[in-house]
Amino acid sequence: MSMEEHSYSTLIVSSAESFNNAMALMLPKASFQPTVNVSTIAAGKRAVAERSFDFVIINSPVKDDLGMRFAIDCSTSCHALVLLLVPNDIHGDVYAKVAPHGVFTLQKPMNKLSMENALRWLLTAKRKLSGAEKKTTKMEGKMEEIRLVNKAKWLLISKEGMLEPEAHRYLEKEAMDRCITKKAIAEEIINKYA
Repeated sequence: MSMEEHSYSTLIVSSAESFNNAMALMLPKASFQPTVNVSTIAAGKRAVAERSFDFVIINSPVKDDLGMRFAIDCSTSCHALVLLLVPNDIHGDVYAKVAPHGVFTLQKPMNKLSMENALRWLLTAKRKLSGAEKKTTKMEGKMEEIRLVNKAKWLLISKEGMLEPEAHRYLEKEAMDRCITKKAIAEEIINKYA
């Protein structure tokens, strides 16, 4: 999968016009769209309050703040992947504070190759997280179905006097005969006795 195959919304927080221009040229348009640029942490906070972003790139320090707290908040509360670019002399301290919260850091000054590698890391991490989120959603759906089916079985046991194997077979047979899911049958039974 190349960098250009999926599009992710990106917030860039930087007060340096030269950085903004370089990022505009460097970011593959197909992967990092839409891209929103702001020049202060306060504007960044407003931007994430208005919409969600897949990526947040902070060129620190910004006019009004170093950006560490904002980076942590975006990573933990907004579920964005965050890249915090910090001056080399404070990188170690900043990294120690933000890395436990899932914030990626990169030392400044950096070259084009370092930035391109960092962008690839972000894309790779996002794809991996997206896959895990899909699996989690699927698993949650399956668990919800199991809960509903079990509740329906216990209603059949208590209200209809069926044994557990009979209730189980009843649900399966109804689902097969009517060509609908066991979850739909379970919901009908639950609604009937609710």
